[in-house]
Amino acid sequence: MQYKPAPTRVKLHDIIQARWSPRAFDAGKPVSPDDLLALLEAAHWAPSCFNGQPWRFVVCDKAGDEAGWQNAFATLAEKNQRWAKNAPVLILAVAMDNFKHNGQPNRWAMYDTGAASLGLSLQATALGLIVHQMGGFDAEKAREVFHLPDDCKPMAMMAVGYQADADVLDDDFKDAESGPRSRAVLSEQFYAGQWGRGIE
Repeated sequence: MQYKPAPTRVKLHDIIQARWSPRAFDAGKPVSPDDLLALLEAAHWAPSCFNGQPWRFVVCDKAGDEAGWQNAFATLAEKNQRWAKNAPVLILAVAMDNFKHNGQPNRWAMYDTGAASLGLSLQATALGLIVHQMGGFDAEKAREVFHLPDDCKPMAMMAVGYQADADVLDDDFKDAESGPRSRAVLSEQFYAGQWGRGIE
């Protein structure tokens, strides 16, 4: 597994520092049912407003449900299909629009679903798995093929599996796979006491 720790100003927990989003998946190595369940439990225990747990995950494991996996794969943008074809598991993250306890709109649903997705991704890193989250998918097609209810928003598709060598990728993906990781300067996005006053 290629280790590309985040270059940070201070040391982070190893799981956070090691998590990244590879595209090179090992098509011949399925995710075990126990490991897949651990990912879902990690998402399950994410924090949420009023403990509303607005996330829903449609899990498509190629080893046990080829048709479901193909449905998920068919929703992906062509560029994502070129590498996600090797991922043994595809998971659709969905945010419910309304609170369960009172039926009122939940404006935190997308935020909370993102928190659950991060929990899943960090648990995957802890287990030696990789996750690549994608916005490049057809949400309306996902709504149709998975028979989603009207009161939800398909948020992201996640590819899950084991990392392979970058040689499995098309040439135009290889540079990103092997290149350095980067982020904006901390002070550009994190502010001290008021908007625009960058944290030093």
